[in-house]
Amino acid sequence: MDIFEYLKQAGGAARTAQLLSAGYSRRDIGRLTDLGATQPRRGVFLVPDCDPDLAAAIRHNGRLTCASAASRYGLWLRNPPPRLHLACNHGHGRGFIRHRTLRFDGHQDLPIAAVEDVTLHALGCLAPPSSTALATSAIRLHGIHLELLKDQLRGDRSAPVLRALRDLDLRAESIVEVDAQHLFRTNGIHFDAQVFLPGIGRVDFLLDGFLIVEIDGFAFHSQRADMLRDRDRNNTSTVQGFAVLRYMPEHIWFNPDHVLGEIRAVLAARNGQGTATRAFQPG
Repeated sequence: MDIFEYLKQAGGAARTAQLLSAGYSRRDIGRLTDLGATQPRRGVFLVPDCDPDLAAAIRHNGRLTCASAASRYGLWLRNPPPRLHLACNHGHGRGFIRHRTLRFDGHQDLPIAAVEDVTLHALGCLAPPSSTALATSAIRLHGIHLELLKDQLRGDRSAPVLRALRDLDLRAESIVEVDAQHLFRTNGIHFDAQVFLPGIGRVDFLLDGFLIVEIDGFAFHSQRADMLRDRDRNNTSTVQGFAVLRYMPEHIWFNPDHVLGEIRAVLAARNGQGTATRAFQPG
């Protein structure tokens, strides 16, 4: 493969050592500027319009990690970071969040940390629910074992890590469910997640044994069959004595006080009546 084409496929940024390791000669590397690459500093080569985050990682001899690498692995992160997160074992670069420890081999061709390191860095850096959402998706989507994360962080006694590990709940099936868990937990609302109810099926949350809370995804009711199924579920829930509240992601993210107010109102009304709670089978 032509060295310039290789450079483009490597994210548009590479260091001399990477090019040599890929089998190119110093003569090949010397031709890069003639082929259209720029050399902002010694040993660093960029193609025009290359990915700026990858270029920054190469310039600082580091790897994208934590929140800055989340999208590269499809991990759950709602808000992109305002500052770059790089794993750099040495150097004194400025203008980014530095993570110094790399425990696993990163991406073979791109300056991106391994998904395990990305997750470990997020647990120690990001505040919940961002940290717990990212870690939950790493476990669910990439098969990372929870025990591996705990083992690697066993010596870390920092408050963010301990809080993130404590709040990690793998029953969540989406980022909005993680955020809903965090909303309930931090406001003293006890819940069971992914609960199977006979005749109804699996529900996202069950509160006080009678209040079903469902978080509808962006594709909710995209087809008439989905509408009919969920109408039947709601009606069956009511017939069996359950109350039902349904929310869209926007409710959880942008109007949490309204969500909390409705939930507390329903719980208070039922508890005031003293109605016995239904039995259920945890998921």
